Amino acid sequence: GRRGPGDRGFRGPGGRRPGGGPGGPGGSGGPRPVPRPVMVDVLDEAGLLPAIVFIFSRAGCDGAVQQCLAGGLRLTSPAEQAEIREIAETRCASIAPEDLDVVGYWGFVDALTRGVAAHHAGMLPAFKETVEEAFARGLVKVVFATETLALGINMPARSVVLEKLVKWDGSHHVDITPGEYTQLTGRAGRRGIDSEGHAVVVGRGDLDPMALAGLASKRLYPLRSAFRPTYNMAVNLVAQVGRVRAREVLETSFAQFQADRGVVGLARQAQQHAEALEGYAEAMSCHLGDFGEYARIRREISDLERGVHRAGAAARRRAAAESLGGLVVGDVVAVPSGRRAVHAVVVDPGTQGGFDGARPLVLTTEREVRRLSVQDVGDGVRTVGTLRVPKGFSPRAASSRRDLAAALRAEITAGRVDGAAPSRRRGRALTEQDEDARIAALRREMRAHPCHQCPDREEHARWAERWYRLDGEHRALLRRIEGRTGSIAVVFDRICDVLGSLGYLAPDDEGGTRVTEDGRWLRRIYAENDLLLAECLRRGAWADLDVPGLAAAVSAVVYSARRDDRDRGPAVPGGPAGRLGVALDATTRIWSELDDLEVAHRLESTQPLDLGLVQPLHRWAAGRSLDAVLRDADLAAGDFVRWCKQVVDVLDQVAKAAPDAHLRETARKAVGAVRRGVVAYAGT
Repeated sequence: GRRGPGDRGFRGPGGRRPGGGPGGPGGSGGPRPVPRPVMVDVLDEAGLLPAIVFIFSRAGCDGAVQQCLAGGLRLTSPAEQAEIREIAETRCASIAPEDLDVVGYWGFVDALTRGVAAHHAGMLPAFKETVEEAFARGLVKVVFATETLALGINMPARSVVLEKLVKWDGSHHVDITPGEYTQLTGRAGRRGIDSEGHAVVVGRGDLDPMALAGLASKRLYPLRSAFRPTYNMAVNLVAQVGRVRAREVLETSFAQFQADRGVVGLARQAQQHAEALEGYAEAMSCHLGDFGEYARIRREISDLERGVHRAGAAARRRAAAESLGGLVVGDVVAVPSGRRAVHAVVVDPGTQGGFDGARPLVLTTEREVRRLSVQDVGDGVRTVGTLRVPKGFSPRAASSRRDLAAALRAEITAGRVDGAAPSRRRGRALTEQDEDARIAALRREMRAHPCHQCPDREEHARWAERWYRLDGEHRALLRRIEGRTGSIAVVFDRICDVLGSLGYLAPDDEGGTRVTEDGRWLRRIYAENDLLLAECLRRGAWADLDVPGLAAAVSAVVYSARRDDRDRGPAVPGGPAGRLGVALDATTRIWSELDDLEVAHRLESTQPLDLGLVQPLHRWAAGRSLDAVLRDADLAAGDFVRWCKQVVDVLDQVAKAAPDAHLRETARKAVGAVRRGVVAYAGT
């Protein structure tokens, strides 16, 4: 029921698997990660299965399963395999037969019947539930899981294994906290089956035993409130109890209590800053005059010079973006490259499917195909001629590139293309000239100041620089203290001010605040980007969309990619000038206006649009197959289903909250168009 004789023979001489010890492929003689099949063998021989192995990566979990399969691992008997197949067939019965290959069903079942499985958010709900049931019944012996399994799922094991004590938090690698360690290892030990549970940490060369002991020994963790007011919450509170009473309720919340308690340490730090500033001021004093005044002049000169540089850079960037946006197929451009110009012909204007500016695709005289961005072109590109691009030109075909590059070189040789290099810098704007005059006046004032002649001037200046640096930190700290004191109520006030400026709240006849008719629509929207959704509905940004278009537009507001993929440039069905493109453009403008309003009121910005799901969702709502939807999408099937469910939830709210009856009907149809096939499965 475990490994067969042939499987045991997979070990190399000395009981090691190939590459499983020092001197193997890639080995350096130091400690190496234990191969997953070897680790599972050790756990099995020690009687520590079933086990959950936490790997903080979806790809790592899937890769671990493949390693175990490649290593010949088999942990189940024929009877257990039959039972596992029955569970999988029952749980996955809702998946259409034509979709089984698309979602990787056969490979999933093959791994399950061998007693190993992955469990992470990128899997279909039906797959995850199959793993959970088979593991709970003792059929699957090893599950490689991300940390999401430790939250809200009843899957106890005899042992829990942590491969690392470091995880990726979305921006960099961080150590897991004692609370996270306890949450993960708390799965070890099955009630009524095991007398004790086992937590195993895989040994590595950089593992600190004392740090591990610290993680395992801490048992008290601070409880932190994640509560924050929202626009929907604000209109509902005002509607129910009025603005004044709502503010009083928020001031007594647990989150506010925590915020006020945290001010004590900040106030102590502010006092230390104040004392240090007094010492710095004394150290920079000069016998010839007021060195603080002299330092202020020097600092103003420095700030103005930096400002002029930034303004010039912004103007050049705008000019570059405008020049790229005006290019069409066949334009011959001179791209600045040092003291000479590199000539290229535009083969694709690069404006399709996005709102971040054009990135035209060009072919150079050296047959190089590349996309131009504002970083490549200095002040911009200059059109120096035109060249006919053959209708069948393909940038991927070597013959197409060769012929078009030869034609471009012939145009240059014949003198029909201007060979002068474009200028990288333009004349200085009037505002820059004004700033130059101001800087010159300040320099004269600085040289005339008595402290300018002090022999210890630079020593005083170093103390002044320290004073300014600490003074900036001190002012920021005071702002933090001010913001933390009464912060929840202050945020509520700012939210109400934003809602008032947009017409969702208004003064009543008794000097209080009332919810307007628009505000009553907002009360029905509970999504994370509630105000953006309400504004899109109120302004009619989506009024002309059909069923697939509305589903796609909602996805742009709901979806958030797991990582920043700037090169993807997701296409918009119908292009920027189509109905959906126009609607998304209007949605982007609304978001930009809200963002400006939130910045002005010192509120956290609403999440910007993400177009990564627009095309897949549009295809799915239009009735395309799962294979056609996911073929070109950088999405796991489980992720796609999860985001579809969130889109359905928002569409359902739109069907109830939209002021326009036609849009409400479109939203109801969109719910049905998205909630089909694997998305219609009742699992979570």
